[in-house]
Amino acid sequence: MKLIKGIILVIILLFMLIMGIAVPLAYIGTAVFLLGLYLSKQKNKGNIIVKKPGLVTAAGVILFLILGLTFVDSTETADTNNSKQLASTAEQKDAAEKEAAEKAKKIEAKKVKAEAERLEKEKQETEQKAKEEQANKLGLELVTIKRVVDGDTFVTSDDRKIRLVGVNTPESTTKVEEYGKEASNYTTSKLEGKQVYLQKDVSDKDRYARYLRIVWIDIPTNDMDENEIRTKMFNADLVLNGYAEPSTYPPDVKYSDSFVKFAREAREQNTGLWAFGAEGTTKGDLDSKTIASSSNTTASSSNSTNNNTNSSTSSNTNHSTAVPSSSGSESYKNCTELRKVYPNGVAADHPAYESKHDRDKDNWACER
Repeated sequence: MKLIKGIILVIILLFMLIMGIAVPLAYIGTAVFLLGLYLSKQKNKGNIIVKKPGLVTAAGVILFLILGLTFVDSTETADTNNSKQLASTAEQKDAAEKEAAEKAKKIEAKKVKAEAERLEKEKQETEQKAKEEQANKLGLELVTIKRVVDGDTFVTSDDRKIRLVGVNTPESTTKVEEYGKEASNYTTSKLEGKQVYLQKDVSDKDRYARYLRIVWIDIPTNDMDENEIRTKMFNADLVLNGYAEPSTYPPDVKYSDSFVKFAREAREQNTGLWAFGAEGTTKGDLDSKTIASSSNTTASSSNSTNNNTNSSTSSNTNHSTAVPSSSGSESYKNCTELRKVYPNGVAADHPAYESKHDRDKDNWACER
């Protein structure tokens, strides 16, 4: 029995010594335990210091366990707190890194945007400079349209009255012609309050002191390119959409060929004013001889008399210029001479029209 008791005590002592390494504070309980063993041995020798030394021994074991467990719990709590603190620190670090990354990303995006805006601004400035140079090259003048008078006349912001060159829309003011209001409304919707480019052909003003101009909605790369004339010139737009007829008055004939071509296209499709008949609704280059038969008869008679009277003068000038008559008509020796002044020929109602030049009898003399 003593042997078993001794083995148990040794085991308990070894446990306490080993555990004390991890929890040094528990050695206090180990000391009390050893004290209890000492007191028990003294009691066995008859030297009774404490009546119940076993209680001291038991107290040492209990104290050891209490101190050991308390320290372990504190250690675990500290470890837990440290772990939480470390986790919190890691989260804070991740959050800070994420915030810094987002901030850097925003700064970079801002830089990219600023650079893109700078490049776009430079591009626009370059394009604007190129447009201004092209406008100067073509003699274009940028103006703002203050008010539209009718289909082919408007007033600019500096109060100049502009008459479109080479086209004629039906009247819609003091005299009203069929489709005149539609033409006026169309021009108003397209031009009033807008900025456009004006281009002079040859003449500066007409007899009514109106400035004679071509109107470009946008600056053309080549002002003689048919596609650009169709898409960017307002004079051509009116003819193509049947709001105007071509009306040629030399020397402003730069675009007369194009206007006549566009008018024929519109007439074939019965577009706009051409829906009212092959003559349209106002005066123009495509009008037939029947509209001006009486005036042409007078003009032919006058031309014949005038040609005889001025034959010597005509021969001296090689007929390179027209011979005027009292009625204001013109006479040319042949189509070659006439085309020097009117490259596209003339319609039956034109002062220079003579039946001898209209070989195909289509009421258009010397057409190409």
